Amino acid sequence: MSTQLPTNWTPWRADSPLAGRRPTRADFATAIDSGLGREDVLPYPTDEASAGLLRMLIVGINPSPWTAAVNAPFARPGNRFWPSLAEAGVLPHRVDASTGLSRGDERLLAERGIGITNFVSRPSARADELTAEELHTGGQQLVDRVNVLQPRAVAIVGITAFRTAFSLPKAQLGRQDIETIAGWPERVQLWALPNPSGLNAHETIQSIAQKWQAVWDVSAKSSH
Repeated sequence: MSTQLPTNWTPWRADSPLAGRRPTRADFATAIDSGLGREDVLPYPTDEASAGLLRMLIVGINPSPWTAAVNAPFARPGNRFWPSLAEAGVLPHRVDASTGLSRGDERLLAERGIGITNFVSRPSARADELTAEELHTGGQQLVDRVNVLQPRAVAIVGITAFRTAFSLPKAQLGRQDIETIAGWPERVQLWALPNPSGLNAHETIQSIAQKWQAVWDVSAKSSH
């Protein structure tokens, strides 16, 4: 699936506020103190305008200080997110988001039908710093957004956060039974994937890539 963007489509996300440099410890502290996350990656600034244009919506847990500082998803070097997407063939090359998301890569994601958001917008150094209430609220908001966006598949990275957000303590990695989540649209696949953070020692770029490939391949055949 390649989304047919209008000829007048232009990237809309804000540039990194650090003007192309990597963040410092002071930048991390500023990002955390602000409580502000980063902009979503979607074809258009609103869910309504982006509806029906996504093959896969990727949902992270919450922004790291690095990600919040440069306004780019999974920006911290060492995170296996971008390398695993390239390894899986979902993207034709590894994206380097360490200093922000380039206009070219923003266009590539829009053309591939890939959107990226988070359960929680508040940045923190570790995902386990979030409260269960924050994740529950994020899960409820995600259901509402998915009903508007109507992607073919939703892939949530982080099984522990998935279990907490949807009160499914026994959920396992892989494709999920959407009937367990109230209000989930029936034609939107739901997957739980590993957290690609370098802190997750149970996975490699290759093992995560295999899971991405499964979501990507099946979403291509979706009746959506």
